[in-house]
Amino acid sequence: MSAARLATIDRVIERGIRAGGYPGAAVVVGRKGAAVWEKGFGRLGWTGDDGSVVAERTIYDLASLTKVVGTTTAVMILFDEGKLRLDDPVVKYIPEFTGGAKDQVTVRMLLEHRSGLPAGRDLWRLTQTPEEARAAVISTPLFAPPGQYFEYSDLGADMLGFLVEAVSGQKLDQFLDQRVFTPLGMTDTHFRPDVSLRGRIAPTELTPPRGYPLRGEVHDENAYALGGVAGHAGLFSTASDLAVFAQMMLNGGTYNGTRIVADSTVKLFTRRAAGTRALGWDTCGGHGSCGSYLSETAYGHTGFTGTSLWIDPDREMFVVLLTNRVHAARARRPAKVIADVRADLADAACLAVTDSRDGVLEMPNSFRADRAVGWNRPERAARRSRHGKSSARASHSKSSRAKASKAKSSKSKVSAKSSHASSGKTSAKKSSSKKSKG
Repeated sequence: MSAARLATIDRVIERGIRAGGYPGAAVVVGRKGAAVWEKGFGRLGWTGDDGSVVAERTIYDLASLTKVVGTTTAVMILFDEGKLRLDDPVVKYIPEFTGGAKDQVTVRMLLEHRSGLPAGRDLWRLTQTPEEARAAVISTPLFAPPGQYFEYSDLGADMLGFLVEAVSGQKLDQFLDQRVFTPLGMTDTHFRPDVSLRGRIAPTELTPPRGYPLRGEVHDENAYALGGVAGHAGLFSTASDLAVFAQMMLNGGTYNGTRIVADSTVKLFTRRAAGTRALGWDTCGGHGSCGSYLSETAYGHTGFTGTSLWIDPDREMFVVLLTNRVHAARARRPAKVIADVRADLADAACLAVTDSRDGVLEMPNSFRADRAVGWNRPERAARRSRHGKSSARASHSKSSRAKASKAKSSKSKVSAKSSHASSGKTSAKKSSSKKSKG
């Protein structure tokens, strides 16, 4: 890989920090079994007292990366062991999940987000205990017939978490610690991290509904309502730990002699199945957070707090990005900042590859982070600016026509001057009126 091209990553990530999208970030790019770019940027928070980000040590709230790093991996293990089948109805494992069309919902539908369950519910408003929150998830009515519509659903991921617990006889966090994180040496990857780690954890929201700043406590309110351990969110980790996980996936389910899942299972769960979705995972459609250059076999996921993981088997490469963009972002549109930075990071990694069968890709003139379109300027202001330019051109055109008419007119100079002055005032008023509306 080209070190000069990989250096583009620094520019992109630092541009996002300067724009106020996030206070810091941890990045790891791996290829062919090695971490080729591992770096921390900025600080855990916005003040000078906040420590610097270190890719190997700084712990981030992964948000929805929990769905794939945690929940989907647990389902893969149980599938490997023959303890569940993808086309089994969920009610077989969770008898309470029944009634009407719910009996037709399968494990596969949950993984593909085609179960008919809605995106979510305000569990944190509706329930008082984790047990009540669990019951509320299970009792949620379907909004659509099973298997017919795609709806990205946190509730579906929660049902998968409950399914893992029902089949394994263990809590989701205990199962993952025992079967995935400890065997892989991912020592900083946990639900509900110990309070002793607080100094290494990047803070998230300052004024959540809970009423106090969050640091080391899951950002997602529904995951918190479920006790901090949920199928859709709750995991904390470092970029370096996620690099180990990504390499395990690239290796076909094994790492340093330890097999987590079968290689055939990795292929099955990461192959596109419905739209761009695989089983649990998303795949790269050539746009969005995976950028423009990852291969058709690439798969990954993002997290609301500003995290992403993309794995490209064709290039034997992975890209990890962890930020806390929900921590008092100073940019007007931090979601736009992180979206562009995620895509740029994936692009920069691909563009640095020098031994691709397609040859070395041509570097673009600029990256999204260089252009920063919409980062700190509301769309309305942008439209007003464009409208103002149009009005100015229109005014100039009218003025030119008026001058031409004046030169050709057979009227007296005094009459021509009077006519031109009147025309100029009218044009100015129209221009002013249009600007005020914009």
